Amino acid sequence: MSNTLLVELLTEELPPRSLQSLGNAFAQEITKTLVAQGFVPDTAEAAVHATPRRLAVVLPGVLSRQPDRLVERRGPARLAGLKADGTPTPALNGFARSCGVTVDQLQMGLDAKGQEIYLFRQMEPGKTLEQALPALLSDVLPKLPVAKVMRWGSGDAQFVRPVHGLVVLHGTQVLPVELLGLTSGNTTLGHRFLSKGPVRILEAASYEEVMEQTGHVLTCLERRRQRIGEALEKAAGACRLQQDDTLLDEVTALVEWPMVYAGSFPEDFLVVPQECLILSMKQHQKYFPLLDDEGRLTSRFLVVSNVDANDATAIVTGNERVLKARLSDARFFFEQDRKVPLAQRVMRLEQVVYHNRLGSMGLRVKRLETLSAQIARRLNLDEEKARRAAHLMKADLVTDMVGEFPELQGIMGKYYALHDGESPDIAQAMEEHYHPRFAQDTLPESLLGSALALADKLDTLAGIFGIGQSPTGDRDPFGLRRAALGIIRILVETPLPLNLPELLTLAVDGFSPALPDGDPRSRIEDFILERMRGYLKERQYTSDEIESVLNPAPVRLDQVLARAEAVRRFARLPEAVQLSAANKRIRNLLKKSLPEGLEKRKSVLDATLLQDPAERSLHEVMQELQPLVADHLERLDPVSALQLLARLRDPVDRFFTDVMVLCDDEALRSNRLALLGQLEALMNGVADISRLGG
Repeated sequence: MSNTLLVELLTEELPPRSLQSLGNAFAQEITKTLVAQGFVPDTAEAAVHATPRRLAVVLPGVLSRQPDRLVERRGPARLAGLKADGTPTPALNGFARSCGVTVDQLQMGLDAKGQEIYLFRQMEPGKTLEQALPALLSDVLPKLPVAKVMRWGSGDAQFVRPVHGLVVLHGTQVLPVELLGLTSGNTTLGHRFLSKGPVRILEAASYEEVMEQTGHVLTCLERRRQRIGEALEKAAGACRLQQDDTLLDEVTALVEWPMVYAGSFPEDFLVVPQECLILSMKQHQKYFPLLDDEGRLTSRFLVVSNVDANDATAIVTGNERVLKARLSDARFFFEQDRKVPLAQRVMRLEQVVYHNRLGSMGLRVKRLETLSAQIARRLNLDEEKARRAAHLMKADLVTDMVGEFPELQGIMGKYYALHDGESPDIAQAMEEHYHPRFAQDTLPESLLGSALALADKLDTLAGIFGIGQSPTGDRDPFGLRRAALGIIRILVETPLPLNLPELLTLAVDGFSPALPDGDPRSRIEDFILERMRGYLKERQYTSDEIESVLNPAPVRLDQVLARAEAVRRFARLPEAVQLSAANKRIRNLLKKSLPEGLEKRKSVLDATLLQDPAERSLHEVMQELQPLVADHLERLDPVSALQLLARLRDPVDRFFTDVMVLCDDEALRSNRLALLGQLEALMNGVADISRLGG
């Protein structure tokens, strides 16, 4: 018989940011193990129930007993099991004895090689769910994604939080399970304040309904999230709710019976930058700020409470009082910070350690000033503005506001710079130099901000790689992968016509004395290009297409996307496969015949030595295509440049059919290799098309 299984752990408050992953893992591990043991089919789906005080799983269609199963044990081969006289060997007797039968009761079968072997087959009766569940649950708990466990009481039980109740029901039957020092039952606790006492679950399938109606607990996390979202939208009224899925997930994990109430704070707090107020509301109080139609913060907010009160005045007043104290702190920090100009704070950065092997933050600022100006010059920007912005852009790190809210670095620098009378473009660039902060973050809107952002990230990579602290495995404490991806996105998506190797040289040369781990430029370039491979894969380019544009390493990343698209279109042409194969053949010939680095491919071709009609024809087509391809590349049109190469297919085929490249005549041989060298350079001017063959 099958029925619904309920397993609930009643705990102390679980960590809210881990609740969803804990609930999902709890359900998945129990389901997976029950499937493996034959209690439920492969298609079984468990309902996940997770609240601040409980993890529960409801799984329908669980058998009360496993199906009987055929157990097969393999013994020795027939030849190894019998002596010459046909009597059993000690090995065969021992195998039969271990199975609890005689040799005559063993069966014959075939192994994977087709040899006859002795077998023991027996139908093993399935375990009951009651027998299997204690060990199953004991195995599941250590597999949950728990970073740190706790111990409580005098026992040895360990879990993410102390567990005070255990419910295990199969249909209406309580299954006796001993787990974490507890004995299972069918009684749990409802809402801490709204429930009138212990809640009895009489049937596993009714768990969610009983907990909602009797216990005042919405056990389904997704239902709670949806209800909160709808209540927030309704309570926002004419204002606009600032969407924040992370905050919504967190408050969903903090309440069991959500209620949304509206509060307000004095409008005079709005003189403080709204980013400070919003961060204070969200981070410290888990409140939802409300904005007007133009995106400006209003003096209203929404709070998600775990209490359903007929008169919510006390709840709202209490939250308003707490928020007012928080906002008063923010206003105090803001007013105090503005008394000292950012320019006077820069000297304090000399006392801030950037890295114990790379010196102070003040020393880093000096490097950033130089590097930012060098990048600005290459973008035809005002170098002095770049130096000034770089000089000030880290000064807000020593303000009280950023000390309290590190997430506001850069943002507060912009506000304080404007207050100090700095130009708006400098202030904007100071804020933008942190962008992009994460994978999907916005890029700097201004070119000056892009220059500063590149300088900041390049200096980080140069310094950390230069002391041998490159990322290993999943460890990346200095955010170097994020910095590399930021460089890629700025160069590619802005786009910026900058030379990557040159940028790396400028960044490394900024360190004096030289970096202790040697010149890191090649390692950093490889690291960035590896991130570039991932960047292109996310845009659905194939491995062949990616390798064709990244080998050899591109100098200008801003041209990579266009070249990848050109390669994709070229690969669809009927001539692509033959030209790719010909390109490989040319490469191999040149490598074998010109081991000194293929320098002769650049040599001046002697047209008078082109004797065969096939080589003259190829040379004529090349002469015609070279300026056309160069013109398309000059106009940043790699698609047209690659498509022109289709005209090379027939001349190249005739050349390899009719012409002996490695002939005995040294002059002819060298001239033909020079022709192939120029052809190889022409064919790979956009990308390495030899990679398109797989």
